[in-house]
Amino acid sequence: MLARLPSRPLLALGAAIAAVATTGSLTYSLGLGFAPCELCWYQRVLMYPLVGVLSYAWYTRDTGVYRLVLPFSVAGTALAAYQSYLQVVAGGTCALGGCATVYVRPVTIPNQSLLAFCLLTGLMAVLLVRARRP
Repeated sequence: MLARLPSRPLLALGAAIAAVATTGSLTYSLGLGFAPCELCWYQRVLMYPLVGVLSYAWYTRDTGVYRLVLPFSVAGTALAAYQSYLQVVAGGTCALGGCATVYVRPVTIPNQSLLAFCLLTGLMAVLLVRARRP
């Protein structure tokens, strides 16, 4: 279904996902007082710039933005997957901080980050495949 959408709505969806993830992480830390662990900080470094990059790509209709976004989203996916793995292995806690013990229905904060990065990676993969078509 996403593969049939024109590129501009995909860019808007990517910008919205990045904006929601950024707003959510700031709400958790600044609004609710959940201190982010070291892995959370790295994921923030990878997510926050994507709001501006994808918004600008939507505005300029730049479908080649996947070249810039994919390294960020793939690295973020790997970090979030690792943190989610640590959470399972450590029995519901994150060895690097308390963020993984916070359940925000129905998933933990690291799992929410994993979902956002996976969605962004998928959207950028669609743009990549479109660009590679003859």
